Order: sequence, then structure tokens, then C-alpha cells
Amino acid sequence: MLSKKALAISPSPTMAIDSKAKEMQSQGIDVIGFGTGEPDFDTPALIRDEAIRAINEGHTHYTPAAGTLEIREAICKKLEFDNNLSYKPSQIVVSNGAKHSINNVLAALLNPGDEALIPAPYWVSYPEMVRLNDGIPVVVDTDLSNNLKATVDDLQKSLTSKSKVLILNSPSNPTGQVYSREELKGIADFCTENNIFVISDEIYEKLIYGLDEHISIASFNEKIKELTIVVNGVSKSYAMTGWRIGYTASSAEIATVMANIQSHTASNPNSIAQKAAVAALKGPQDSVKAMHRAFDERRRYIYERINSLPYLKALEPRGAFYLFVSTAAALGKSYRNNVLNSSDDFSAYLLENHNVAVVPGAGFGAPDYVRLSFATSMEKIVEGLSRIEAFVNEIK
Repeated sequence: MLSKKALAISPSPTMAIDSKAKEMQSQGIDVIGFGTGEPDFDTPALIRDEAIRAINEGHTHYTPAAGTLEIREAICKKLEFDNNLSYKPSQIVVSNGAKHSINNVLAALLNPGDEALIPAPYWVSYPEMVRLNDGIPVVVDTDLSNNLKATVDDLQKSLTSKSKVLILNSPSNPTGQVYSREELKGIADFCTENNIFVISDEIYEKLIYGLDEHISIASFNEKIKELTIVVNGVSKSYAMTGWRIGYTASSAEIATVMANIQSHTASNPNSIAQKAAVAALKGPQDSVKAMHRAFDERRRYIYERINSLPYLKALEPRGAFYLFVSTAAALGKSYRNNVLNSSDDFSAYLLENHNVAVVPGAGFGAPDYVRLSFATSMEKIVEGLSRIEAFVNEIK
């Protein structure tokens, strides 16, 4: 008998869609993929060059479990400069991607039966990682009137004596929404009043558009800082998804526990990728700005185009590179004599008949929605949206 806990874990719908699209592509089918959430740009040359130099200079051995002093110092400087947060290297733990970082945090904080508040829509892995660490995910319902962002009232409704952790993601995957300073201050006060830890997933912080700004919830005061574990990494900002470098900033006590966990489960993050990440954090940020401009252009185009189509209504993304689209108006209607009962049906028929891959919203806790990633070329976005237009025009 295999582990009951492991068997209860659902596969990632984003990876499932990506796998199906790649399978079709391997068969010679021209599939436009709006599924996977990774930049379509190559890692900048100065970062790649630093990795090659690290290999040639022999930086290929074990490092301290929490990461080298060099990278932890670079992260501290980044947090001070970008987020007005002061940490010591002993409070930083570098891991094999931000997903690994979040799992470390949950392993360090949760005891069996502890509850984690997770505002919906949420990133698909949050509830599963809570379950894997013996916690209970508690989905916090949000309202479209607040652009699907959690309010203090929403959190209060889900609060129990077992509430231990809040997982907060701004900018958000999948909605692309950004919490304002006022919203975050209210949530910070709620968490300090109720002694709730905050896992602040800030992996998309460099991708914010318009007049919005990124505020780390840990920056308001020492009380919320002590309760907050900031999670970030280099994957999205520097097109380094495959390099697998994420990190946390937290109290020294929590950092020590996470480093001990990591020492027994993963030894240390990749030594070469650590060197490359230092170059990313300390080097010129021109590539980040260039990618931001490209994403912003795509964002404006895909939002306007989708909202011009029948049955579909998208939230305007304020950050990240996702468009969250309601398919509610199409549900219950027919496509080629097939009833669309869910966004799963919508996504399946779109992929099978028009060769466009989008991610259905059930895995994000929003079953009437689909998510489109605009981390792909403008050429593919234009073609993909033309195919989506042909699809929805057949819905009756």
C-alpha cells in the first residue's frame, strides 16, 4: 500500500495541460500554448556567462545547506534596496526554487491539524503542499467586487482557533491582481492580532504594470515582520525557471529550522545556479526592464482582445503574466452539439478542436474561469486569440 497522503495529492493542472499540448506538438499538430507560467525569454547572457565561469573555476561542490554567504548577502542587499527590509544572512535560506522554499516554510510551521488560510483563486500547489505537510487547507472565498482579492472580512469568516498560516500571493497567480498598501496594512493588522504567520509569495514582484506598486507585507512594522516569511526567487524576473533558485527571509528561529530541514532533504541548492543568481541580483537590471516592457505590451493586447469576444470576461492583470478569464456566460451553452458544463469542457474542446491550450480554473479554486499565460510571443498570442475567437463564435 502506497502512502495515503501522497495518493491523495492531485496532479498539477498546469503541468497536465502543458504535457497534453506537448504531446500534440510531438505529433506534428500546431498547438498554441497559453498554459505554462514561465518567461519565453532566454536567461540573460551575463548570468549564463557567470555560470560558465563558476564551472570553469570549480564551484561545483557542496555549499552550506542554506546557501553560500555570498548569495545570502546579495539577497539581503536586494531586500533592503527593493523592499525596505533589513535581514541578516542568517535569516536567509536559499532553496531549489520558490516552490521548494514554500514547502520548507510549511514543514517548519505546521503541526497535524493546523489550518492554512488560502484565498481563492490560488496557485494550484498551495493546498497540496499544505496537505503534504499535515496541515488543513482552508479556502477563503473572495468577491469579484474586490477583483478576487481577500479582504479582512473574508479572512475573518474563515478564522478558527486552528488557523496558523495565511498564504498571500501578490502579484497573484492566477489573477494577476496586486494588493494595495491599504489592503496589505489591514491584513497585517489582522494577522498580528490573531498571531497568524504570513507566507508572502512575492515571486512576481518585478512584473507590476501601470501605477500599481509592490509592497511587502513584512515592511509595515516589526510585529508583522516577525510573523512573515517572505518568499521570492529569480525564476520569473530573470527568466531563470530552470535554474531553480528561490529563497526565504524570516526570523532567525524559523530560518534555522528550515535550513535543518533542507540539509536532510536536499543538502543544498545548486552551487552553479547560486553563482548565477548572485550575478542576476547584483548586475545590471536592463534585461528585467526589457522583459517587463514586452510583457506589458502583450498584457494590454490580450486583455482588450479577449474582452471584445462573446461570452468571455477578463480581469485586467495588474501584475505577473496571466489573464484570468470568466467563461460563466458560455457555460450551459453548446459547442458542436456538446454542452459546456464547466471550464474543463471549455478548455478540452478548445484544445481538441482549435489547438489552443488554456488552463481550466478548477485547480485554482475558480471553476468558472480559465487562465491564459501571456509569457509567449506576440505572434503566438495573436494567432491563439484568433483561434479562440473562432471557437467562441461556434458556441450557441
